[in-house]
This record gives sequence, C-alpha cells and structure tokens, in this order.
Amino acid sequence: MYSWHTSRAATCLEKILPVDFTGTIQCDGYTAYDAFARNRAGIELAGCWAHVRRKFFEGQRQGCKRSALVLHLLQSLYRTEAKLRESRAGPKLRALARSLESRPIIARLQRTLLHWKASRGILPRSLLGQVITYALGQWDSLHLFVRDGRLEIDNNLVENSIRPTAVGKKNWLFIGAAHAGQRGAIIYTIIESCRRRGIDPYAYLRDVLTKLPSMTTSQIKDLTPEAWAKAQRSAALRSAA
Repeated sequence: MYSWHTSRAATCLEKILPVDFTGTIQCDGYTAYDAFARNRAGIELAGCWAHVRRKFFEGQRQGCKRSALVLHLLQSLYRTEAKLRESRAGPKLRALARSLESRPIIARLQRTLLHWKASRGILPRSLLGQVITYALGQWDSLHLFVRDGRLEIDNNLVENSIRPTAVGKKNWLFIGAAHAGQRGAIIYTIIESCRRRGIDPYAYLRDVLTKLPSMTTSQIKDLTPEAWAKAQRSAALRSAA
C-alpha cells in the first residue's frame, strides 16, 4: 500500500497506522521510525541488513579492507536466507535455521564491530567509523529477525517496489500539484498489488473499469486484485472442466 505525504515526519506514520496498532514495523534506520515507536506502546522496529550492507559496501569501494570482512560475514547471512527462500520454509523453520546458523555469525559480527569501535585506529567521523556507529545503533532491531521467522532479513521487498516511484519523483519534479500525489499512490497500490499476484495490470484495469459503472458499492470488494485473481482462476477451472 502506497501513501503520499509532503514530508517525512513521524506524524505521517500516525496517519497510516491505526491508533490501536501493535506489532512489528520493518524499516531502515531513519529517525522518524524511532520517534514514532517511542510514542506508541506495543511497537517493535525490525531493522534492515541491506542498508547496513550498503554502507559497508561503500567502504569497500573506497579500499577499506575491514569492510570486506563484514561483507563476507553478511554474505553468510544471506546465503542462509537464500536456502530458506528456495525451500519455501515457514516461520518456525526459518526461526530455527536462523538461530542455528545466523545467530553465531551476528554475534561474531557484533564482537568485531565493538572491538573496532573501541580501538583508536578508526576515527568516529571517518566513513568506517560512521558505518560502525550506525550498525551498532541499530543492533537490537537488526537482531529481531533471528527469533521472529515472519520477518525478512531486510526490507528489500519494499525497496524494490518503491524504486519506480523514486525514479518518477525525479522525472516529474514540479509537474502537477502536491495534492495529486495521493491519487498517484492509489494507482501505484493497485498496480503493485497486481504485480505481486502475477496479474497483468492492463487486463485487470480494462476488465474492472468496464464493470465498475454498473456495480454497487457493496460489490467493490469483489474487484480487488486478490478477489479478481481468484475469480479468474475459478473461471479457468470451470472452462477446463
């Protein structure tokens, strides 16, 4: 689900999540999430290892050998995730595998970063020093995915889904009015919902927009991408029979 706002303040989250919402939010280290979680009881933040990896990868590009060691350890974490994804493991199995394979790697990584942070050879304001501070500052949230098999190791699913909108924001800068952004968000939500379910967005929109004028409000629920996909599958099975 996409939502449009003209700022990145923590108050934007209050407009998205119900007041009584409790649970886990998987996100990067942007400070607005921390501010939001502090003001709401029953909310945990799960971190994103991809953002940590990205920062160490930048350090390696600049010739930092220590960053290469961290990237090697992170590669081991992602190797475990790849196996779990390939086997279509459920939450319980994922939590068990992560406890056995990922937890020791994360513990070693933490010891390494703490040792580097305590040494005098890395300046706090250097690129590596800033990356270490970022990673350790996110540690509790980064560790959460190990014990909760419902969570991913990162929020790349979201990152990949919003990448076209990020490109669009640059291409469409100063075109149109700000209040039209929410209309765009609604369209993005529909299109991405189709893509996640393997539906051709054009076929879906053509069919739905044709039927919509003659339908009642109570029937709208039957036109969601999920409901539409189920109806299409049922129709295909009837035709095959």
